[in-house]
Amino acid sequence: MELLACLLLIVGMQGVKELCYLIENFLKSIMGGSTVDFELTEELQDIKKLARDFAVKEILPTVDLDDKAHRFRHDLVKKMGELGFFGCVVPEEYGGNEMGFLAITLIAEEIARVHSSMRLPFNMNALGPALTILKYGSEYLKKKYVPGLASAELLGAFAITEADAGSDVASMKTRAVPEGDHYVVNGSKMWISNAPVADVALLYAYTDPSKRAEGMSAFVLDVKSPGVSVDPITEKLGTWAAPVGAMTFENVRIPRENLLGKEGDGFKICMAQLDDTRLGCAAGGLGVAQACIDAVLQYANQREQFGRPVGKFQMIQDMIAQMVVETEAARFLVYRAATLKDKGVPNTLETSMGKYAAAEAANKCADYAMKIYGSYGYSEEYPVARFYRDAKSYQIVEGTSNIQKMIIANDALGYRKANRR
Repeated sequence: MELLACLLLIVGMQGVKELCYLIENFLKSIMGGSTVDFELTEELQDIKKLARDFAVKEILPTVDLDDKAHRFRHDLVKKMGELGFFGCVVPEEYGGNEMGFLAITLIAEEIARVHSSMRLPFNMNALGPALTILKYGSEYLKKKYVPGLASAELLGAFAITEADAGSDVASMKTRAVPEGDHYVVNGSKMWISNAPVADVALLYAYTDPSKRAEGMSAFVLDVKSPGVSVDPITEKLGTWAAPVGAMTFENVRIPRENLLGKEGDGFKICMAQLDDTRLGCAAGGLGVAQACIDAVLQYANQREQFGRPVGKFQMIQDMIAQMVVETEAARFLVYRAATLKDKGVPNTLETSMGKYAAAEAANKCADYAMKIYGSYGYSEEYPVARFYRDAKSYQIVEGTSNIQKMIIANDALGYRKANRR
């Protein structure tokens, strides 16, 4: 008891939850229990299979046509909503099913395995707007928006990035000035996923620029509001079927009740939101990496050179082995982050590790797949070209790979602990 009292004094009350979690796992280990379960439950295996079957039956038949036409499939997004794919992190009272973060990770991974563009709605609806409104919104906002986002009757987005504010979120210029019962917003956002099709968006803007990060606030924006204009961005490297746009705000009036949290909470809310949406990106990276492996294994057993399948050559085997191992390693990191989220344990560090590992695995697998396919990989006749284009975004969105490395290194060096409360 004296030892426990000393430990509590050392960690402080904020660390009690984390300490209890560690003690629980320690006791399990010395009593013969396992601290890490590498098997998915039967329910999660069923969820994964449901997502895989949906992706193969509904998305795959038209994936190339949709991608080349830059066609957003709202009908398929609504079907995913009807199946409960976006309700995993939403309570039943708001139209969800509460299956959890690991469940939505498995689903998003399987969807991205067939078409990376179709992975975006998991962030735009569920892990971004819906979850953030649930955490920081009033009951009025929860009831008004979350059920529609979970069912995909509403399409969501989040507006953070500006032309001169990417990784440096605090340098944004968009202003929200209080005026009576509203905030009047002026400014612009850039590279906003789903902007051309969104009904509702999380908007981050300064209510007091003199305070820098502490003067930023977060709002729920009706994208159809007067003064909001959206210009689609169609010339981009990959994710052709995922709409992106620039948003301009000219004297846009947002009701005061659409404020999330309090004035000045915006930066904190933004960082918390990115902690969640990074998981969705990580799941997508896993899907693309696995798609590359799937394609390579089939091709290496069919393609023959010098009288035998190319899979028999050691340099091909070397690349395949690296692809498999790095994808599996990333998968464990991503699933660990999702599991910690389900437990309610701080997980910023683990999420950054998972997002970084999955993004790098996706790009390495796409690069190796291109090399193994050779000229065929360079052709649009095979899906490897699409994988190669789509993989790059995972090193950029929701915090670049360099940002993730900064978070990880600063934590390791003790400069800034990622999982602080």
